[in-house]
Amino acid sequence: MYTKKQESVKMEENLDQENIVEVKVLEDQIKNLQAEIAVLQCQQQEHHKDMAFTFKGQMQDALLYVCGQRQGRDKEKVLSGMKKEVEELEEDLRQQTQINGISLDSCTTKTLESSATKLVQQICVSGHCFELVFQVEFQLTEVKQDGQKSERTISDLNVVMNTNDLQNFSSFLSGVEESRDLLLFFRTVRAFSDRCEDRCRTFKHFQEKYPSVVSLPGSCRSEIMSLSHPKLPSCVVFIHWSVEVSREGEVSPKINLLTKVPEKALQLFPSQAVGDAAESFQSLLRILGPEAAMESVIRAVGLSPDT
Repeated sequence: MYTKKQESVKMEENLDQENIVEVKVLEDQIKNLQAEIAVLQCQQQEHHKDMAFTFKGQMQDALLYVCGQRQGRDKEKVLSGMKKEVEELEEDLRQQTQINGISLDSCTTKTLESSATKLVQQICVSGHCFELVFQVEFQLTEVKQDGQKSERTISDLNVVMNTNDLQNFSSFLSGVEESRDLLLFFRTVRAFSDRCEDRCRTFKHFQEKYPSVVSLPGSCRSEIMSLSHPKLPSCVVFIHWSVEVSREGEVSPKINLLTKVPEKALQLFPSQAVGDAAESFQSLLRILGPEAAMESVIRAVGLSPDT
């Protein structure tokens, strides 16, 4: 039988064993935290390298002050210079956006390889042109050569777009990703967006001008404009206006006229006249242009059936 002294010793041994286990757990947690801190410090250093490589002059000095990598009495002067430079960059960006119509919403850069002669970065840019949203991701490799300018090449280009007209872009996007031609991509996006805005403005204009005849089933940004007389709602004329994009980046509008006439109505006038409507509309397009041709059709549909 244990004495009270022996029981006390046994309890102390159990407590010591529990403390040892707890200390071991805490030591493991500390090691994990230290490893995580080391990874974050490494990422921070790489981020500072990116900033030092991208910015020069006052901007670079200010970033070094902010990051705590430089000390001095001119800190306020440098930060003031950085603020002025940022304002100038923002104004330049605003002007560039007005000129090319493309707004960049975000840009992230990750350094994959960095040496005295070579820099490889993973760049992801997202933005929009009017209602068209896009995301572009690619690798940019810059090789520095003695006595020559740096040579930059793009690889692993991937483009993602958010648009209802994506079927018109599929072949073009495949070609851009193969050729890695970013300039062609942005130029085509701007041209495509311009043509879509033309269509939207035209549809909206006619709907406001002829509200009793014109309706837009899918809003002014859709490809369809519907025309019908209030007294003949079952007879409908559709204007289908799509914007086609070739693999080479050529943007062209394609406008067609479609008719929906009940069988009973076809018996009241020659069916050939209805069948030739689409071809006649194409002739009007060639002679008058899109807006005048569509207005001619709208006025024809809007004529009172009693006259």
